[in-house]
Amino acid sequence: MDSLHNMPPKAPSTRLNIAVVGLGRMGKRHAKTLLFRVPHASLVAVCSNDEAELKWAREFFKDSNVEVFSSFDDMLGKNGLQAVWVSTSTNVHASMTTACIKKGLHVLCEKPVSQDLDEVFALLLPAARDARTDQDCLQARAVCALAKQNPHLKVMAGYSRRFDSSYRAAKLQIDKGDIGKPFLVRSQTTDLLDTTGFFVRYAAKNGGIFYDCAIHDIDLTLWLLGDVKPKACWAVGTITHHPELKELNDVDNGVGVVEYEGGCIGYYYVSRTQAHGHDVCTEVTGSAGKLSVNVHPHSNLVELASAGGVSHAVQPEYWERFEDAFATEAIEFCESILEDRPVPVALDVGIQSLEIGLALQDALLSGQVQRFDENGHRA
Repeated sequence: MDSLHNMPPKAPSTRLNIAVVGLGRMGKRHAKTLLFRVPHASLVAVCSNDEAELKWAREFFKDSNVEVFSSFDDMLGKNGLQAVWVSTSTNVHASMTTACIKKGLHVLCEKPVSQDLDEVFALLLPAARDARTDQDCLQARAVCALAKQNPHLKVMAGYSRRFDSSYRAAKLQIDKGDIGKPFLVRSQTTDLLDTTGFFVRYAAKNGGIFYDCAIHDIDLTLWLLGDVKPKACWAVGTITHHPELKELNDVDNGVGVVEYEGGCIGYYYVSRTQAHGHDVCTEVTGSAGKLSVNVHPHSNLVELASAGGVSHAVQPEYWERFEDAFATEAIEFCESILEDRPVPVALDVGIQSLEIGLALQDALLSGQVQRFDENGHRA
């Protein structure tokens, strides 16, 4: 059942004027979600610098009140704009989020905040990182000072799986102690094989397969196990379908293992080459049992039994699997602004998963175990 059907309808006296920047596969869908599934939102603008995306937007929104911008700066200046959903390639997440904050706008930034931890720490200044270089600290203190001058702003990280009804149910069962003490998370993010060339173009801008794909599995681990700190990690990978990735120092299939404190382990499989569809699953093993989420993916409840055996369809993309989660995410972001309460996933929640993702990517390239200090930072 659609998880949103379990929520009482809300009709707030005001609606949030929000814009979407970036109109690739994700941005288009976020825009449609805000239009059709979020009663709290009023989509007033979209923005892209890609001519094909602009052509789509001008046609799709021609009979609406949604304004189409080719300039990000011009969009930020739109009268009445209150919030921005940053859904661009990773390499500009941090700069656009910073620009929105400086403009006094609420922000939902897709994961990860940046490919570069220096950019991340310029947005957020965890006390444990005060010893970074002087320049990094100057940037960080400047942005943090700006944030303190605007305490009314809501800035949220887009870790969509935390909004999925199945993962939320699993989290509740773990917290209740249904599987005892959890100690092992086996999780995977594996995509349908792309033959159009889109993935290779996308991979050049998004920091590597562990940083882009496993970031969700890592975030789930930290959430489900209770923010455990990493101790060490190791990774291997191979190229099976996309030889162009060699020039990008990347792979299309990889396995990473992370040792966490307290005897906990994370095992992550990431892939861009699945023949059957988008296959995301997670298993959490504890001292008294195991929880499994989507181990046998289905796009619906139909099974075909024939002379060829028994079969069922699988979702072709992440969107079909997590469409309801994205809608729940958008609703709760808007509610946090309109009702002035904390965002469900603060921007700094993703810092630890970013460090682990980068460490796995470095382990892949170096062939060496990457280690962390007692605070969970790279040693």
